[in-house]
Amino acid sequence: MPRRTPYTRVEKSNEVRADHVKGMGDVVIKGFQCLNSECEEFIFVRKDSISEIFEITCPSCGFLFRSGDETQFYSYELLDIRNDPPSVIEDGNFTILHDDYIAEAKEYKYCIICNTIKPLDLFDRHSARQSVRQGECRLCKAVYNSIKNQSRITDQHREAAQKRRMYLDLSGGTKIDSEAVYQKYGYMCFKCGKDLRTVESQNERPLDHTLPAVFLWPLTTANATLLCRDCNGEKSGKWPSLYYSEPELRGLSVATGVPYDLLSSKPHFNPDAIEMLKDHEVVDDLLGKYAPYIDELIKLRNRLLRQEGFDFFKHSRVISQSWIDKANATLGEVANTGQDTDEM
Repeated sequence: MPRRTPYTRVEKSNEVRADHVKGMGDVVIKGFQCLNSECEEFIFVRKDSISEIFEITCPSCGFLFRSGDETQFYSYELLDIRNDPPSVIEDGNFTILHDDYIAEAKEYKYCIICNTIKPLDLFDRHSARQSVRQGECRLCKAVYNSIKNQSRITDQHREAAQKRRMYLDLSGGTKIDSEAVYQKYGYMCFKCGKDLRTVESQNERPLDHTLPAVFLWPLTTANATLLCRDCNGEKSGKWPSLYYSEPELRGLSVATGVPYDLLSSKPHFNPDAIEMLKDHEVVDDLLGKYAPYIDELIKLRNRLLRQEGFDFFKHSRVISQSWIDKANATLGEVANTGQDTDEM
């Protein structure tokens, strides 16, 4: 199929291009930790400079990685404990071969736009290039395309991120140990069972707010659900009982620790968050911090008022009457379930 005739062109000026990135758009780099247990250096080496016979020196401590060599981490004895006293079946040293260590090292590449080194799987495939990857990372490409196609500009991304931040601030939660969640679900999508071990990016295995953030419920390592990107898009903003089957809700309760009665109930707001919004200092801080996103604040206020009969605007000592009037003017509009808010 022929390419569509372009109708826009991005004229660049004041472009930042670091000297150490010039000419590196197709250079694949191996990255690995120094095997010296006393050294914290993370070493980057061009992949095309590593042959079958290699010597790589750590720039920090001088540790030498050399083909054919190995590093010992402990000595061992394999015991037959059926005997008393146990007899030694074999003994030896636990070692890591340098060839194996370098071979398994993750691959990286520089982005020619943001000048940063990133894992290779954060660059889209491009079979015609030497590295078989695009010159720009996915993030830079997405921003560029949003400008060129006039689809979703950076300010809109920033606004969406701030809206998500508002809901996360109100819902609470803790820092998430993603790896622990992946392991709990066996790297499988809870909904469709898709194997997520081989996906190229964490964006393809998102952690879902089991109870939606738009209803001010927190996300924790314990209660997160692992979904594939497609299922996460379908679930976005929905209460569990509106997305999962009854057997799935039972399994979800076991996996997350969220009571089955709560998962299977109708959508409702987190009572702890509502209690927090009765504090005038919290409300005033919220209004001040997210004043640029007053429409989202109004949506939240109106949802709470319609569904819970609670008006956190009344707990502010500083809110203007014009904001209250604007909120009241839209109060009669059809209530939504949070799906007008960006994916959580």
